[in-house]
Amino acid sequence: MTCCEGWTACNGFSLLVLLLLGVTLNAIPLIINLVEEDQVFNNPISCFEWWLPGIIGAGLMAIPATTMSLAARKRACCNNKTGMFLSSLLNVITVIGAAYCLTVSLQALAEGPLICNSQSNRTSSCEFSFKNLTDFYPESFDLQWFFEDSCVAPMDSNNPSINNATASNWRTYSLHVNSIENRHRIIHFSVFLGLLLVGILETLFGLSQMVIGFLGCLCGGVSKRRSQIV
Repeated sequence: MTCCEGWTACNGFSLLVLLLLGVTLNAIPLIINLVEEDQVFNNPISCFEWWLPGIIGAGLMAIPATTMSLAARKRACCNNKTGMFLSSLLNVITVIGAAYCLTVSLQALAEGPLICNSQSNRTSSCEFSFKNLTDFYPESFDLQWFFEDSCVAPMDSNNPSINNATASNWRTYSLHVNSIENRHRIIHFSVFLGLLLVGILETLFGLSQMVIGFLGCLCGGVSKRRSQIV
């Protein structure tokens, strides 16, 4: 196995681990919704889990490049110029999927779980528009919703007198009452932070394979010619 094939096989194994991790992370809040509510769409943790960044972006879109790269271990289709070119080309899809996963995860971390942004806490309050993904400003990114004691405002937020009366007790009270809120915040933060890391790593491995695939095109057929000489 040449150096190009060896690195390609390493990339393939790494992408396999990452795509399985991405699918698993994306499935966690979906399964929790089903177990807790017995209805998948009844009480979602976040709107962004339904964008399926880990299942589609980091998962399905990485399968072609992963399969092609793993074939290098058997020297089946990555020991020639055409194979290395296809390996490099398929990783373009992987990078696009990883960028999608990364973008959705950043937006999800910036906005927080649905319980922090909507009183209805149902998918009917979600707006599935690509405009949501493009309206992202890095300078406004913060995790205030996670580090505060509670991200849910008092019930009567339009009454200043009630707000003033409950302001001193709200944080202490919220920690004991909003167990569902705290659980949703932890799940949301853990899932999308994990998907963010998966998206970053898949992008790096995809770009790496694009480079090594291009180099393999320049020196393709090395292993085949070497086996013929021996």
